[in-house]
Amino acid sequence: MMNRRTFLVAGMSAVPAATFLSRPAVAAEPPVFATNNVAINGYDPVAYFTESKPVAGTVAFTSDWDGATVLFASAANKEMFDANPEAFAPKYGGYCAYAVSKGYIASTDPDAWTIHEDRLYLNYSKSVRALWTLKRSSHISSADANWPDVLEG
Repeated sequence: MMNRRTFLVAGMSAVPAATFLSRPAVAAEPPVFATNNVAINGYDPVAYFTESKPVAGTVAFTSDWDGATVLFASAANKEMFDANPEAFAPKYGGYCAYAVSKGYIASTDPDAWTIHEDRLYLNYSKSVRALWTLKRSSHISSADANWPDVLEG
């Protein structure tokens, strides 16, 4: 008489080994890190440049950026972004710059930011930003080489 365990083992041996050896295709990650389709956790990317700090945006002023919604604190900031998104959008789609330099992606904290050579970089946390800052130029070179292929997983 076959018990449950024997039945499962017998049944599993009938399944081709290739079923367990192959992985389903992993969908690519979106080009912009967004939570509920809102980029930068709802913070205004222009404010990092104009106010030197993170400033929450509002749904009254929004733009689309590579499929994600960007919020702005003012109509003027929205206009500046719309005129030149590359100048204000965070590098690497707003994913953690340190993670991208290491070959993977991670979420970001709007308070863990840096402007370097007129580009906005975000990091997972302030402690990760400190690591990223230690060898910033090297990390940027690595991240540039990894981007956007790192989105493929």
